[in-house]
Amino acid sequence: MIALIQRVTQARVDIDGETVGAIGAGLLALVAVEPDDNEPNIARMAERLLGYRVFSDADGKMNLSLTDIGGGLLLVSQFTLAADTRKGMRPGFSTAASPEPGRRGFERLLAVCRERHANVESGRFGAHMVISLVNDGPVTFRLES
Repeated sequence: MIALIQRVTQARVDIDGETVGAIGAGLLALVAVEPDDNEPNIARMAERLLGYRVFSDADGKMNLSLTDIGGGLLLVSQFTLAADTRKGMRPGFSTAASPEPGRRGFERLLAVCRERHANVESGRFGAHMVISLVNDGPVTFRLES
């Protein structure tokens, strides 16, 4: 499982002109499920999303997590993160989970995060989404589990 996280002051997902998920300060996580992802991978990614220390403490150091600040988490499925881009001029997607296992993995991650954190929003799996965000920092990291 891969997640590209961005620390944001705000983010939202729109589908067909309707906002389906929005947060204030927190993390936008673009998530790709890979073919071999399982429950331990999902649990570890949830732990990392909620616990990764990317928010500044009183001394300006990245020592606080999403859980520590009570921020929002906006999860968005993005299978293209798992693309194989090493050769040629077109990405290959054999390294991403096929649609149904991808959906199950993403929905399970969403459920685990919602069990552990109060402020979790999401896009819609498989939909064409328009994502708006204000990156804070900018701070962006790629996480893997």
